[in-house]
Amino acid sequence: MIDLVAFADRLPEAGETLVGTRFLQGFGGKGANQAVAAARLGAAVAMVNAVGDDPNGRAIIANLAAQGVAVDEVAIIPGTSGVAPIWVDGAGMNRIIIIPGTNQLVDADRAAAAVRRLRPAVVVGQFEIPQAATRAAFGAAREIGATTILNPAPGARIEPGLLAATDWLVPNETEFAQIGGRPLTGSLDDQAAAITTLGSDLDIALVVTLGERGVALRQRGESVVWIPAPAVRVVDTTGAGDASVGAFAVGLGLGWSPAAAAALGCAAGSDSVTRAGTQTSYPDRAAAAALLAHVGATRLPS
Repeated sequence: MIDLVAFADRLPEAGETLVGTRFLQGFGGKGANQAVAAARLGAAVAMVNAVGDDPNGRAIIANLAAQGVAVDEVAIIPGTSGVAPIWVDGAGMNRIIIIPGTNQLVDADRAAAAVRRLRPAVVVGQFEIPQAATRAAFGAAREIGATTILNPAPGARIEPGLLAATDWLVPNETEFAQIGGRPLTGSLDDQAAAITTLGSDLDIALVVTLGERGVALRQRGESVVWIPAPAVRVVDTTGAGDASVGAFAVGLGLGWSPAAAAALGCAAGSDSVTRAGTQTSYPDRAAAAALLAHVGATRLPS
């Protein structure tokens, strides 16, 4: 997708027009963001998706290739590539509307065939493409023994077949409620109970991203583990969740424990909010390597 980001001290009320402070246009899309975040951390990454036969589609493919993401499985089909108008207020919080465009035309059989051909260690999916395509890709991932991570965003009901093929579910607080969980309010014990209940009801392992509060990790049949976020100055939260998902996938791919992988995701998401933009907020390869080494040194057994 192409991100169209408008910044303002506050966001307009209904019927109100405001003068903003600045504007950025850049590359986004949840899957692309997660792929770029993982590639910056040194992972071998391939994108399976579709773009339109328009200038934006050609630019998206060129950007992914420049970021070190393999694009052989990105289809170019007639239509308009996705865009995401984004508003960011003075506190760095965002409001986003996505127009999926050709993301809605990703073919399920092609997605599954790509996974079988690529044979990755981890397959990550989101809701910006049809759930049927992600379900097929996750089914192929199960065949080859790959770990599957589903980021249920934008929030929606999860199709049973997709849920059955998912190893890790990674929602934020809003998506957690949208997929059937209770709002994460009250004491930590109350929130832990809500996470445990949803994990048990869905029979799924969960990593719930909580913004400045870090992440909550619950493996099947285990207690909730709270992983705090580093204290940072927030500039723009756009893309932070995607940085976290991409880094979590890298950690699992490296064979780290789920807690260590979640801590890497938390660190990557916290780092990204200190800079404006989406993929532009992610660290370069040198800084990403330093982040990976730091989390590895502090979270892995010596």
